[in-house]
Amino acid sequence: MPSPNVLIAPDKFKGSLTAREVAAALAEGIRAVVPRAHVRELPLADGGDGSVEAGLSAGFAAHEAPVTGPLGDPAVTAIALREATAIVEAATTSGLQMVPDDRRDAGAASSRGLGEAVRAALELGAERIVLALGGSASTDGGIGMLTALGWRFLDADGVPVDPSGLGLAEIRRIEATGAVDLTGIELVAASDVQNPLLGSDGAAAVYAPQKGADPQEVQQLESGLQHLVRQLAEIRPDAAELAERPAAGAAGGLGFAAMLLGARIASGADHFLDLLGFDRAAAGCDLVITGEGRIDSQTLSGKLPAVVAHRAAPARVEAVVGHNALGADTAPEAGIARIRSLSERTQDDCARDTELSRTLLVEIGREIGAELAEGADQVP
Repeated sequence: MPSPNVLIAPDKFKGSLTAREVAAALAEGIRAVVPRAHVRELPLADGGDGSVEAGLSAGFAAHEAPVTGPLGDPAVTAIALREATAIVEAATTSGLQMVPDDRRDAGAASSRGLGEAVRAALELGAERIVLALGGSASTDGGIGMLTALGWRFLDADGVPVDPSGLGLAEIRRIEATGAVDLTGIELVAASDVQNPLLGSDGAAAVYAPQKGADPQEVQQLESGLQHLVRQLAEIRPDAAELAERPAAGAAGGLGFAAMLLGARIASGADHFLDLLGFDRAAAGCDLVITGEGRIDSQTLSGKLPAVVAHRAAPARVEAVVGHNALGADTAPEAGIARIRSLSERTQDDCARDTELSRTLLVEIGREIGAELAEGADQVP
């Protein structure tokens, strides 16, 4: 009787469980029913919050660094480091998750903390730095990050402007001559957002409302970003062209700032699957289990579960999710053979109850284990 090979490779259940906790609960359930199963846990991320933790789960070492939070409060972030590769993320340096709902302020928030984390990674000896851009609280065009890296954004009196969205309109001169030397450093900006910096599909119009901006503030931020591009053109003739590129609008314009630094923009899901060794882990598996907090039509357009399913083929892929908004228990167009959700098993809001979520995941794991055992028994 062969022992099934199973890879559990989920994203986080946002607001409820980390990817590591999701994988551990499913693995516990499977092993309880099929102790002989070869089960590997590979928590994943797509460039949003949880990216550093996914790296730590894959063997990266954790290094703490002090940073300035999005609204100026002192904070501590973790940097994931393996050999000369570091992962830093916007979510835990300048992220929306760091701001209480009643303090959200898309104009006042700054990306400075991400730049401070980059400096800390350089001091650790990193030669390749992955910027996980998802989950930011700011709409500052990345001037906060650039300021932390030695760029100077000055007003009409030669005084540094506040490195936030509200400071953009005050910029009259930009100096990059004293910036941190990134020669020989590979920067990779991981994001699945394809928005440009400006316009109706840009950083302010699409994402600032989620960060606390009302319509008047959205227009103010849009004007500020336009002004930033015009000012940058004096030292970077390619500024306007960079602003139009896909992903320039990621994370309130951090994608644009990363391009100014020479970063390569990469698909968040694909890049992290490569970084964390997914293809090697999935090779020869009988079953790959992926998942996220909510599966919907956007998932099928390239979010992590769909990327996992594509790259795991021809192995069977199932998804375990917090909530299934597809209205079907399969997603054949994405290569997902079955979808199981927590919400179909309870009337309670499991997204707000981590212990309930964990209990239901163990239960689902036991079901999957029973099916694996039944399938193995039918093999001659």
